[in-house]
Amino acid sequence: MTTLVRGSSDTLTRDALAVLQPGFVGTTAPDWLLRRIGEGLSAVGLFGRNIVSPGQLAALTAQLRTERDDLLVAIDEESGDVTRLEVRTGSSFPGNYALGTVDDTELTRAVARELGRRLAACGVDLNWAPAADINSNPDNPVIGVRSFGADTALAARHTVAYVEGLQAAGVAACTKHFPGHGDTNVDSHHALPRIDVELDTLHARELVPFRAAIAAGSKAVMSAHILLPALDPDRPATLSPQILTGLLREELGYEGLIVTDGMEMQAISSTYGIEHGSVLAIAAGADAICVGGGLADEETVLRLRDALVAAVRDGELPEERLADAAARVRALADWTRRARGAAAEPGVASQAGTAPGSDIGLVAARRAVRVTVGPQPYEPLTSAPHVAAFTSVANIAVGDETPWGVGAELAALLPGTTTDTYEASVDNSSLLAHVLGVAGDRRIVAVVRDVHRHPWMADALDALLAARPDTVVVEMGVDRADPRGALHIATHGAARVCGRAAAEVITGKGAGA
Repeated sequence: MTTLVRGSSDTLTRDALAVLQPGFVGTTAPDWLLRRIGEGLSAVGLFGRNIVSPGQLAALTAQLRTERDDLLVAIDEESGDVTRLEVRTGSSFPGNYALGTVDDTELTRAVARELGRRLAACGVDLNWAPAADINSNPDNPVIGVRSFGADTALAARHTVAYVEGLQAAGVAACTKHFPGHGDTNVDSHHALPRIDVELDTLHARELVPFRAAIAAGSKAVMSAHILLPALDPDRPATLSPQILTGLLREELGYEGLIVTDGMEMQAISSTYGIEHGSVLAIAAGADAICVGGGLADEETVLRLRDALVAAVRDGELPEERLADAAARVRALADWTRRARGAAAEPGVASQAGTAPGSDIGLVAARRAVRVTVGPQPYEPLTSAPHVAAFTSVANIAVGDETPWGVGAELAALLPGTTTDTYEASVDNSSLLAHVLGVAGDRRIVAVVRDVHRHPWMADALDALLAARPDTVVVEMGVDRADPRGALHIATHGAARVCGRAAAEVITGKGAGA
């Protein structure tokens, strides 16, 4: 058969490949991936392991597009704590919580536009961001500073600004995690979270930013692996026809691409398996399957392709539903290709505040800092301190590859600064003795992240402040605990620029001082 017709093996195979957004290992495209792109794979996902530098990334995306010019190249680049573009150095942009704290939508729009410009320059055209989740549960282990905040209206207006800024640069936004991951105390990378709230609450709170994003023209929406009994008592959102088709498509009127969160996450894979889960997701109304954060090989792609084809053949998945999903992927790819072409036209100028080399991210980080001075006047440090960084286990979304804190930034301003990292300990007395012993007579800067969620960290900080009341405290997570220390600095995120902004305050040096 020389032409592709509905029901043919070639058509089904190409459609099954078209709905996958897989990852891969390496900083160049493996041969197997290029072959599958030639056979119909329409998208790939990039992670920190694939990126070394902007030049290398641009070469990689160009290599991927040798097989097809309309390939969607996606990335999970929220900035702030979750960065892939700058995974080894820390982000040049603060995250959502910092932007929400400033609450200047023009600033958020400018930050997203500059991020989009940098992504587009590297050949990336779909960003799995922004997170539109309401941070309604301060103990949430996976959202936190990835949210614009706990205020629904604030989260909605900044989600809109972010979507508009990103897409103005020709990069498709993917608003997540529908219908809202903020009110959970379980990380869906590890288990299936459950949100037991009434339907009225969901509409008044969780869904508001998504309605706003849809009205703003978000090109994609990502589903959450969460169970919401008020909407569907049996299946998580990613696999629920009531949520993806009934609510998102029909009630909210969304016509863009619906992308799943990573299918290898335990909330799906441990219960349904990635093959069956992917079939159920497409049947429920999803258009694209995200996989590759943990499973990044050819076998995974072939297993999912074959599972989708078999499901159509067996009557479990309607052929028309798969074809519709593939068509939506291709439609978005066509939009991004046109956007790339428009950006490359002569005379197309960068918008204000987004010129190459713009420091808009540092400007935003400085504006997000909130400082509380202790009972005694504070004098900026002029000699190298010791930094005691109290750390918890990073969630999978953030990862443990990306450096954070203030030590490196302080060392740049005060050479000789030293840093030690301290993890959960049953013996805080030994921890304290070590900090005091290493610091000697130097000032101590204690760095914490979500101290309100970690009793051991709060106890260690209390002991340190009792012994050394002149300690400076830097909170780089959600600032729920009362300010403490001779100087308390809340950065509202742990990006590199947040550390820089804090270091400027501590030393009295720099534009942010």
